[in-house]
Formats: sequence, structure tokens, C-alpha cells
Amino acid sequence: MIAVRETLKPGEKIRVLVVDDSVVVRRLISRMVEEDAALELAGTARDGMDALAKIPQLRPHVVTLDVEMPQLDGIATLRKIIEMRFDARVIMLSSLTAKGSQTTVDALMLGASDYVTKPQGEAVGRAFESLALELVAKIKQLFVVPNTPPRLDPAATLAQPSAGAQPSSSKAAAVNYAQRPEIFAIGVSTGGPAALTEALPGIPKDFHLPVVITQHMPPYFTRVLAERLTKICQIPVAEAEDGMPATPGRALIAPGDYHMRVVRQGFDLVIRLDQGPQENSCRPAVDVMLRSIAESCKGRAIVAILTGMGQDGLIGVRQLKALGASVFAQDSATSVVWGMPGAIASANLADAVLPLTSIVPTVLMRAGQR
Repeated sequence: MIAVRETLKPGEKIRVLVVDDSVVVRRLISRMVEEDAALELAGTARDGMDALAKIPQLRPHVVTLDVEMPQLDGIATLRKIIEMRFDARVIMLSSLTAKGSQTTVDALMLGASDYVTKPQGEAVGRAFESLALELVAKIKQLFVVPNTPPRLDPAATLAQPSAGAQPSSSKAAAVNYAQRPEIFAIGVSTGGPAALTEALPGIPKDFHLPVVITQHMPPYFTRVLAERLTKICQIPVAEAEDGMPATPGRALIAPGDYHMRVVRQGFDLVIRLDQGPQENSCRPAVDVMLRSIAESCKGRAIVAILTGMGQDGLIGVRQLKALGASVFAQDSATSVVWGMPGAIASANLADAVLPLTSIVPTVLMRAGQR
């Protein structure tokens, strides 16, 4: 994982190094960075080799990397940044092609913080301006920006329990732990591929619950993510398909641009996909998945909300928690962005707020497998 700086000093701006082999893209992104009061253009680089030579001198907080570049491409440059322990976050610029999605997912699993997708075809006007604006927004979400309210820290609302800690309320404990769970659901966004890469391999091959995952990603990306994860996990991981059964010991990831619901058919749990309206500006949305679980499984569920921007999942967690589900949230220190899990923690809906490495062990304990 890349060592990063998260909280800026008073008056400090986010220094950005823009790396792209296209002069047009470099200029456009540089202009957008320079026009934002919270950002500072540290410099530009025409390829990965140029970037690696400049990082030690420019000391950027963030490096934007084009996936496809001559000499040293984005993934090779990212590996070097990690190897050389540069203190910078990395955001990838990717195309929505098969090759671009594969490389980007690999980068995210390695530890890149986020990505933006380039417009297709010859469009360079408003489409690229939209890309630059999205990129600027994603850069800013990674830091506590000066002159803005600080993010809540879990210590401010919840004590940090040790792995497997029980809820503080005895009533809540009686509700949560009297029911045998039927499913394990994960909601995650920014920083998710790296978090899943670290956490999911800890689930044993004899895990007796189905696992469903909503990760905010576009089409192509979710399939590649599933393919990559199944190679490193003890349980198989697949992109969900409509009508597919949710079976114990298998993880299903919501496909990009489709909401994933878990419905009951007799005694079985089955996946349903749809392209209903976006929720929380997302499709797939964590809230859609969790609401369906509240209907099909009532409180017989375990939920983990991991790193991500915004508060997708909050409404669904609230419904499940009221029915007695067990809820765990990733802590601020190990989250790329403490938005989604922070919303759960600040609403006092988490049984425990835990570092990423403690999430799966705690889930296994709750499921009676540890």
C-alpha cells in the first residue's frame, strides 16, 4: 500500500503532479487544478519515467496517472511509486475498454486511491472538461482540506472496540446475537478494490454464508474485479447474474450499472438485477442491496461498510439494524475515504468500528466460525 498524507497543515494546498502523454490532457487538467483554490499544480510529466524523476523534487500529495503511456505505462509507474515508497496518493485515468478496465482494476488492487474514465472517441471539449472536474473532486475527497469542517473520527462517537466486541447496549446485543445470520453483505466504494484484496482472502473456503458485495464501479470493471479476486481468495468470487442463487461460500459482486437485490424464493436466496433509478448518485447502490436483504432476511444478516465517499448504505443499514442485524464499519485510519463507514459510525449504527484487518475475523466470530 502507498504511504499517504491525509490531513493537510493549515494553509497547505493539495499539490498535484499531472502525468499524461497527451499535451491536451495535461493542459486541461493542469488548468482545472490551478483554478481550484484548494489545489496547487506541482508540475506535469509526459510519461512514467518523467514522473518518477520529478516526484522526489516536487513532492506531490497526489499523482494523476494515465493508464496507457509510452516507455513506462500507468501500472508500471504505480508499482515503482509503491516500491520507492513515495508519499503520494495515485489516481488513474482510464479508458472504458477491456484493456483499460483490466489495468485500472489491477492498479486499484495494488493501492491506487481512485480512478476516472476518459471519454470515448474523439470528444475533447466538454467531455474532457467533465473528466477534469470529476478528477479535481476525487482529489479533494482524499484529504481534509483547509478551511472546511474536519471529518468525524470514530473516536468522537464510538469507542474503538477490539475485534469481536459486543455492542455497548445489552438490549442491542440480545437482538443482534440471538439470530443466526443468513448472509454477509459488504458495501464499499473509493478504495474498495484494495480493501477487498486485503480482507476477502481471510474468508475460509468452508464459510457457511453467501457473500454479496456492492462496489461502486462501471461495467467491465466489476467483472475484472471479480476475476482478479477469485484468483486470490479461498472462496470463488463472481460478477452476479440475474437469477443466480446466493449460495454459501461464494461471493457475488453487483455488476456495473445494475442494482443488485437479494430476494427469497422458497427457502433459497436469489439475485435480481435491475437498472432502476440511481440512488445516492450510484448504480449499483449499497442501499438498494441492503433494503432487499432487510426484506428477504429480516435481521438475519451481517453487514460490513468499508471505505468510500458519501453515505450510500446508511438508509439500508438503519433498516437492517432495526431488525437486529449485526453491523461493522471500517475505521477512519484504514479507510481511503471515511465517508460511508463514517456515516454509519456517527449514526451509532455500528456494533464495532474496526480496522480493515479486523473486519473479517469479527464477521467469522459473529457467524460462529471462529
